[in-house]
Amino acid sequence: MNVHVREGKDVMQDRLLLVEDDTHLAAMVSDFLHENGFHVEVENDGKLAAQRIVHDRFDAIVLDIGLPSMNGIDVCRSVRNQFSGPIIVLTARGEEIDEVVALEVGADDFMSKPVRPRALLARLKNHLKKSDAQLTDEDRIIVGDLVVTPARRQVTIAGDPVDMTTAEFDLIEYLALRAGSVVARKDIYVDLLGLPYDGLDRSIDLRVSRVRRKLGDDPNQPTRIKSVRGVGYLMAK
Repeated sequence: MNVHVREGKDVMQDRLLLVEDDTHLAAMVSDFLHENGFHVEVENDGKLAAQRIVHDRFDAIVLDIGLPSMNGIDVCRSVRNQFSGPIIVLTARGEEIDEVVALEVGADDFMSKPVRPRALLARLKNHLKKSDAQLTDEDRIIVGDLVVTPARRQVTIAGDPVDMTTAEFDLIEYLALRAGSVVARKDIYVDLLGLPYDGLDRSIDLRVSRVRRKLGDDPNQPTRIKSVRGVGYLMAK
């Protein structure tokens, strides 16, 4: 089976949001973590960071306390119930009260500035390892050797990671949740795109074709995502 997997340092690459308004520090930490296998995005505004944490998919957050528009403590407090990954808060040296409050509002860890990148990397890896270990079958959608992990937006086949765009992941998660049942093209279109279906648009069909290729499914005789003529698609159990 020809499965499209990420190779080298990009395999199972964790997505991290670094929330820091010191541009020099942000660049230094971001570059170091990127060199060590992380996909890093930087945000320097507290309110915008809170929105991104809730609406985007990140595996971990590194969060400074002193931020424009909303401080890091308030950011952590506002997102904690909606974000299950590790949050590491950066505090000023010797500010014990910040460390205590950060832990009280849900931070998993804290580090005093100046940040030591290697120590931060070690802590991130440790927390992510614990996070992975806590995932159960209830946190995954398992269809044969295909495993979809919504919390981390990851797809694997027989343990090998499969590279998916956001749109492709949304489709495979949608079908995997309904494995064994025929799903109408119209329903997929409306649920994923949020638009009325005119019966002519073929964007979902194109997305299915791309996902099939990445899953190693034969386009002429697919075994994972089957076409149901005149209706839609079926993910085989």
